[in-house]
Amino acid sequence: MTQVTCSPSRYIQGAGEIRKLGDYCVQLGVKGALAIVDPFILERYKEDITHSFAIHSIPLELSEFQGECSRNQVELIIEGFDPQTVDVILGIGGGKTMDTAKAVGHFASLPVIIVPTVASTDAPCSALAVLYTDDGDFDSYLPLLRNPDMVIADVELIAKAPARLLAAGMGDALSTYYEARACRASGAQTYAGGTGSIAAMSLAKACLETILAYGEEAIRDVRLGDCTPAVEHIVEANIYLSGIGFESGGLAAAHAIHNGLSQLEECRGMLHGEKVAFATLAQLMLEQVADHEIEPVISFCRKVGLPVTLKELGLSGIERNRLILAAEASCSEDSPMQNMPFPVNPAEVLKAILAADRRGTLYTVH
Repeated sequence: MTQVTCSPSRYIQGAGEIRKLGDYCVQLGVKGALAIVDPFILERYKEDITHSFAIHSIPLELSEFQGECSRNQVELIIEGFDPQTVDVILGIGGGKTMDTAKAVGHFASLPVIIVPTVASTDAPCSALAVLYTDDGDFDSYLPLLRNPDMVIADVELIAKAPARLLAAGMGDALSTYYEARACRASGAQTYAGGTGSIAAMSLAKACLETILAYGEEAIRDVRLGDCTPAVEHIVEANIYLSGIGFESGGLAAAHAIHNGLSQLEECRGMLHGEKVAFATLAQLMLEQVADHEIEPVISFCRKVGLPVTLKELGLSGIERNRLILAAEASCSEDSPMQNMPFPVNPAEVLKAILAADRRGTLYTVH
């Protein structure tokens, strides 16, 4: 099968990048821009965002992100600007703000610049947006025609976000290598549209190596308010290495189990990457890998505050039949569980979840 590796046209990371957005728009030949901005970011960084546009005399419309990344919201934004005066869409903020910008750019046939203000997931680089209803319920995935034209990560700004968000990004990134490895073994087709390439696998491995080497230090530095080389390495791993690794390397059991656990009301308050971290441990149990591969994963999660037990997911004392529902959902027909190199049924998933919980609990004792 054809191998496909996709990525944003340009990934830029550095300190103070939010003050250079106009400079990058000049490189794209932009004559007018629309920025969809998270309310918190707009309140605190409006002058930083607008300054470089003013220097280059580029008209900039600011649209404060409202409510949800819904079809109605996207349509309202498109109806609200003149396509004759706007030729690039910027998304500045968290996941729903960025996905709204991606969707607007997709339907308006305009280039998109993504400016993540947290490093809590690997979504910024992807050619995918998640749409919700106006009430906040999941609606659908929106496959995009291409990846963002630019992803610009301001590490100074990202380092000011709560440490829990950076840790959650590492939880999401933790699964990247193991899922890409499973997809490579099975020959599964990835979101990029082909089988995983050597490049994607290499980035996925570099992602794992980076978070294991620098994750604990980065969490400590962010808690102290410092933007250090360790923080910069983790931002790159969470956003770029994991982003290319998951999209071009593939998803498998970890995200399938995450999706199943997300059906349980008790852990709805957990962040995406926190659930993925536990689900990664469950995938390793499902694969029956050796102890020398499991122990570093549990140790890492403990050091950066990621859950490795059902109790830490808010599922303490959950009835077995509720977990069976999650296991069944993880094996649905369109689930990435189908990308595993061997058949998996709900009973085996339940067994892996319980085994992961036992291992995580035993590690706590030691």
